[in-house]
Amino acid sequence: MKIALFGGSFDPIHNEHIEYMKAAKEALSLDKVIVIPSFLAPHKERGAVASGEDRLNMCRLALQDFSYAEVSDFELIRQEKSYTYITVEHFAKMYEGSQLYFLVGADMLEDFFTWKNPERILATATLAACARGDESVSKTHLRFKERFHCDYVEIPFTGDKISSTELRVRIAFGKETNGLDPRVAEYIEERNLYQYSVIASALALEKEERREHSFRVALMAVARARSLCISEDKALLAAALHDCGKYVSLDSPLLKEFVLPAEVPAPVVHQYTGAYLAEREFGITDGEIIDAIRYHTSGREDMTTLGKLIFVADMLESGRSFEGIDELRKVFWRDLDKCLLLCFERQIAYLAENQNKGSAIYSLTQRAYNWLKRQRTQ
Repeated sequence: MKIALFGGSFDPIHNEHIEYMKAAKEALSLDKVIVIPSFLAPHKERGAVASGEDRLNMCRLALQDFSYAEVSDFELIRQEKSYTYITVEHFAKMYEGSQLYFLVGADMLEDFFTWKNPERILATATLAACARGDESVSKTHLRFKERFHCDYVEIPFTGDKISSTELRVRIAFGKETNGLDPRVAEYIEERNLYQYSVIASALALEKEERREHSFRVALMAVARARSLCISEDKALLAAALHDCGKYVSLDSPLLKEFVLPAEVPAPVVHQYTGAYLAEREFGITDGEIIDAIRYHTSGREDMTTLGKLIFVADMLESGRSFEGIDELRKVFWRDLDKCLLLCFERQIAYLAENQNKGSAIYSLTQRAYNWLKRQRTQ
């Protein structure tokens, strides 16, 4: 019997997961594919956004038309970090004598060298890898052979670079989710998964182009949040609400008790009104989120990691275009503090060049830059 194990958060399961499973079934002549939602992936500090029960149910809905697919709650029942070697050895005993494969994408294949007990995984199962977007799996063959003295199987399938993370952001912003099975999409809507009423309320204060900007900031911030040990909720809410004060005039009833700090340049005012609205109008109580909104345009000394993330994502989101932005985006994924310093340098240089047009270097921005520069040189 030929069986493939397919692990992951599946938060939620999407069409690329299914297409990969189908491609593996055909390429390897599989008799069974066992889909195994994780309890807590070893590389994540926090668990999935949706509950284990909801993720199991979504997997079962998405796979109910595939007789060879089975959804297992093995890792969820264990209630421990989901180490692949434990899972593989469990199913090897359950299906003794069967040929086991473990399905991975290009990103997981790159990380496989850091997994716990990778030799034990390979002693009981063969890795089956597929490309993802522009991430090829072929380049890893030599390194893999040198380390493990065996090879993996390459599935002739290149999936689109869709991710569950992107889908969650799309759902939170009320966007279409064409990457989901309709039954899964209905389940998510019925149970209000990945949805935040406060985001819709805040976006209602913005113009359409600003709502799209906020969406792109959220995509960038949430995608980077995990590697910075920032919760997805915090990154999402700070990004979604960061510009909620952009079009609210100071004489609006919504700002009845708002007091603007002294000597704030006009382009910076909305960060203060946005923080006020987030707290007073939309009920945000998390101080880090409020702080990130309050200083997302100017920055400040002693910025939080969340504040740094929102500042940079606001400046570098995919809709922005200026000379050098592509290089800044590359640095963003490697070193957030270095990227922030470069962003400050560019912003201060731009303001200095345009002072005759009414631009001014806000004192808070200059102090933030000086602070970060000191931090980087210590």
